[in-house]
Amino acid sequence: MLKNSLNKFAKSVLLSSFLLGSHLLASEVTQIRNATVKINYGGKVFLVDPMFAVKDAYKGFEGTLNSHLNWPRVELPFSTDEILKDVDAVIITHTHEDHLDEVAIKELPKNILIFVQDEKDKNYLEKFGFTNIKIMKEDTFLGNVKLSITAGQHGSDEVMSYAKDVLGEVSGVIFQAKNEKTIYLAGDTVYNKYVEDVVERYSPDIIILNAGDAKLENGDSIIMGKEDVLKTHKIAPKSIIIASHMEAVNHASLTRGELKSFVKENGIEDFVLIPKDGESLEF
Repeated sequence: MLKNSLNKFAKSVLLSSFLLGSHLLASEVTQIRNATVKINYGGKVFLVDPMFAVKDAYKGFEGTLNSHLNWPRVELPFSTDEILKDVDAVIITHTHEDHLDEVAIKELPKNILIFVQDEKDKNYLEKFGFTNIKIMKEDTFLGNVKLSITAGQHGSDEVMSYAKDVLGEVSGVIFQAKNEKTIYLAGDTVYNKYVEDVVERYSPDIIILNAGDAKLENGDSIIMGKEDVLKTHKIAPKSIIIASHMEAVNHASLTRGELKSFVKENGIEDFVLIPKDGESLEF
């Protein structure tokens, strides 16, 4: 009964061609490209990790898989004007270029409200003339929406032992509001105790995972892959998982097609949504 109900639910939420930025009664998550998502939640519109460059604008990240390939690997599905329409606040989980690039820095209004993870990122943005920056805490509010910063780790303990200076600090965020489903956007983290602790504490209904399995040149993963998606499902078996951060940077190793086959093989296709760029999910 539960599986059938969730199957109907999963099919009903997968929508195509929703207008960006429209204030709907339900929560809406729009996958834009890479880790850039737009979340219409609690009457507010949030833009997460904007990366606006045209296809192939940047050279591949040195020291990563397929560093010979330029990125972004695909074009934006919408114009930047459409993406920025009705945005109330921007959330920057960390300042790596594939989460905040030079084009976004140029095109974001300098007075737009931006939430960041720490003083270091705040200072970084202030250098570009942004004037309305707040550091997220566990009880940060915008209107009726409560934002709570969450911890993450941009690689395993082993990876961080030799690459911490490059990978740096990362974060995620919990979205909560009255009469809304709790959303957990995990950010650039691998599966670890931080993720387990967040799921245990907040019991999120919807979990957005950066699941493209980006790798360093030695093959070490620095964000989640398909096995991490399965692990997350096992600790949150009733949650709907949305796979983001896929097929857009040179070092992403997991395709949507591969993930789709994996979740089907493991019988979790009712719980894992894999939106295309430009696709919206309504809850």
